[in-house]
Amino acid sequence: MTGRTARAMRGAGVVVSAAAVAFVGAGAAVADSPGPSASASSAGDAAKGPTEAGTSFRTATPLALDQRATASASTGDYLYWVLPADVGQRVTVKAKVTLPKTARHGATTWQLDVYDGLRRRQACRYGVQTRAAAENADAVELSCALRTVRGWAEQWSNDPLPGNYYVRLTAVDLPQEELGQPVQTEVEASAADAGGAQAVDGKLSAPLVPGAGAASPKPQQSGATQAPAADGAPDGGWSSGWWSDRWVWTAIGGVLAALAGIGGYRLTRGSGRPTHLPPGV
Repeated sequence: MTGRTARAMRGAGVVVSAAAVAFVGAGAAVADSPGPSASASSAGDAAKGPTEAGTSFRTATPLALDQRATASASTGDYLYWVLPADVGQRVTVKAKVTLPKTARHGATTWQLDVYDGLRRRQACRYGVQTRAAAENADAVELSCALRTVRGWAEQWSNDPLPGNYYVRLTAVDLPQEELGQPVQTEVEASAADAGGAQAVDGKLSAPLVPGAGAASPKPQQSGATQAPAADGAPDGGWSSGWWSDRWVWTAIGGVLAALAGIGGYRLTRGSGRPTHLPPGV
């Protein structure tokens, strides 16, 4: 084995070893990075969910992610809940309506709608937003999986942005005789982290929540018991919008590119002056 070949092999070994170290470090960084996840007491939180619903956007009942809200209502009512969604989250909302066991007069169509902080109706990536319950059905289930919440978007777009999201549940088509029939409703929302692949450069100055444009919040009395605010932030506060695991993989790409350049240079530079010079040199 020539000295040049040995040096080339040593250079390749250095590149491979450094790349392995970089990938191990990146894995640890990604594992340690914060992300939305259910807490250990998620079952307890679900049991403590709200037991009523609002009747408009202004009176929407606050609902936390991974909580289950229940409410007794009448067919024909408009039921509203409001929940926070942050950058990089893919929120899925599920609803179940338990229908009365009394004699019914026909099929009833229920609909689940989700609106953002600007009260723009959001499209679902998948799920059943509208479903008809047959006359003899016991319950009807609906779902809506929203698109990934973006940190920033153009004004003309309808992309989901961080802030409050309003959930509305109602019957949209039913026989006149069905109005006022008692029903039981359940609504639950969960979120998954989309990762840095969905990250964008830029962020809003403030999440889309009520009062975001106010100059300063009104002072609150410390002695009074405070009810949950409709514009409550998620656990840990709103994201700053600049960090994502995309930075980790960008750094890995830069390190690997540098190592590849060093390795290529070591392979192609040669050993300097040739050992055996041609005659006359």
